[in-house]
Amino acid sequence: MSKNLTRRDLLGRASIYGTGLSLAMISHLPLAAAAAARSQTRETLTETEWCAVQAITGRLIPSDGSPGAIEANCVNFIDKALAHEEKSALGMVRQNVAALDRHCALNRGQTFCKLTYPDQDSVLISLEDSQVPDWPAPAGDSADFFGFIRALTIMGFLADPKYGGNRNFSGWRAAGYPGPRHHGGGYTDAQMLGKAVIKPAWDA
Repeated sequence: MSKNLTRRDLLGRASIYGTGLSLAMISHLPLAAAAAARSQTRETLTETEWCAVQAITGRLIPSDGSPGAIEANCVNFIDKALAHEEKSALGMVRQNVAALDRHCALNRGQTFCKLTYPDQDSVLISLEDSQVPDWPAPAGDSADFFGFIRALTIMGFLADPKYGGNRNFSGWRAAGYPGPRHHGGGYTDAQMLGKAVIKPAWDA
């Protein structure tokens, strides 16, 4: 959705960045990763907040012919991050989701998660550009909120499914990334040259 990082851009880079993002997530958010792997139950977000954050992830990486962020359950990873390593950001997220829903209700007649996809995209572009006219000062810069959710969405979409995101390998399937092979003996020369089939992680 974002002008700066479209789904095509993200998936085009995923085969390069997939493992790197996974390792970065494990290194910096190990408690969140473990919690997301254990449970799909909300720990921090209210039902209303979950709906809004899930809708945002769904527009960042939409389900346009292949699984997107919603199918990958990125919101669950975000919820767990806010319960653990990113708990200091929970207040910011709550303020911004409340401001987002208030803006949408006043200007579009519905909360964010009930808007049409085009309306959601329009609102998110305004958030990213810090151009929401009635955005409350206590919520901070809307671009910071947008960037925070976007970063965690990408992690949840491309990280190893055992860490609570990328459900059913949705991100890896969409990106054409077969999964890391460092624990499986690596890829053969024939596979690297395209002369032998690479068996993806979801067929293992």
